[in-house]
Amino acid sequence: MASLKKPLSSDLISYVRDRLAPLSLTHRRVVVGLSGGLDSVVLTHILSRLTPDLGYHLSALHINHQLSPNADDWQRFSLSLARQLHIPFEAQRVDVRTDVGTSIEAAARAVRYGVFNVLPADYIVLGHHLDDQAETFFLQLLRGAGDRGLAAMPLLRSGIAHGPQYLRPLLEVSRAELHAYGLAEKLSWIEDESNQNIIYARNFLRHKVLPVLEKRFPAYRKTIYRVTRHLAESAQLLDELAAHDLTNALNEDKTLSVAYLRTLGVARAKNLLRAYLDSQNAPPPPAARLEQIHKQILARADAHIELTMGAYTLRRFNDALYVEPTLTPWTHCLEWRGESELPISPLGGALVFQEIPGQGLSLDRLLAQPVTICSRLGGEKLKPDCARPRRSLKNLLQEARVPPWRRAYLPLIYSGKELAAVVGIGVDCQFKASAGEAGLLVSWKTNRP
Repeated sequence: MASLKKPLSSDLISYVRDRLAPLSLTHRRVVVGLSGGLDSVVLTHILSRLTPDLGYHLSALHINHQLSPNADDWQRFSLSLARQLHIPFEAQRVDVRTDVGTSIEAAARAVRYGVFNVLPADYIVLGHHLDDQAETFFLQLLRGAGDRGLAAMPLLRSGIAHGPQYLRPLLEVSRAELHAYGLAEKLSWIEDESNQNIIYARNFLRHKVLPVLEKRFPAYRKTIYRVTRHLAESAQLLDELAAHDLTNALNEDKTLSVAYLRTLGVARAKNLLRAYLDSQNAPPPPAARLEQIHKQILARADAHIELTMGAYTLRRFNDALYVEPTLTPWTHCLEWRGESELPISPLGGALVFQEIPGQGLSLDRLLAQPVTICSRLGGEKLKPDCARPRRSLKNLLQEARVPPWRRAYLPLIYSGKELAAVVGIGVDCQFKASAGEAGLLVSWKTNRP
């Protein structure tokens, strides 16, 4: 990608046009994030100039984080600029709350992207530039990030499914070049007073560390950008390798084959584990934790493996790795009064009841006594096969290869004191619906993403 040279206004406009033209933005809904700062003001000004050429529908969005006493002034300034440029404008106020261990910057970013992700737009355009890239690289480096964390922000990035995509056309343009454009076009912008506060890590780097680095290595920004592009390519290769391994390692029930994992070297196995955890919506573990997980999963075959990761738990059973929500004990009964769905909160889901003639439970026989849904207590027996004797539920669960930890959470359906069915295992012979008889099919629906 060619780099911008002398930042005359016409050069910068042409540069951004070259970044956007291949995307075919005609008739697309494009929203620019307008904070009122230098980068977003310059970006908004350029996008307004390019609207006739590229044919998109441009609007501006200002996120009012309410963190500064000047926040409302910044919102009014942004509105004034949008009106000057004849761009539709919207402002949204958000509440930024921090949890333990979360910085105010990270919390504000999360809230901001929460707004962006649900906008009725095709693209969100943001003003991140070359200096942002360098600062982010050093922040990630000091946090001990790997290839993915150190990789550069891309020009185009997808957001959530069915949400807008993110565009950053200024990534190779320095803050100094944006400043020169603003002066040449006689633009005004807001200076956020918090940008001078070196208590924030990014500001400390910007004001105390990078100016020293620049004196000795004046081209450090572009050098770091090249490095981040190489790292982005490495991360992409790792993702492609993980996708290949995941295709080969997944069992039919979406568990992970430990046998396949054993065939891989340590680095490749950990790469696969990261991809599998991500596919199961589990949070990525730190490097040291991932190392520990890998070692324990590959421990001797008869070892009991159970690793808790906050809301998720990893377990190994029959040489397969399971990643499931961490469940709370369920040791009581619920009465069923004919609902089509019966939520069981501790299990993170609900029982679904469908009336289908000749299938599942006989409604008449089931409703002869009050119907309850209970957890296992032990010692239960069931006769799902009319040609065989009644059997212990324990043996039936073992035969069905139900993982041990799931057995305590299976919903049992009772008619009075008689066990009529076990969801996922079968219906007792005396409660099975005959052909043409009113029947009730019971299934499980999880709330897990």
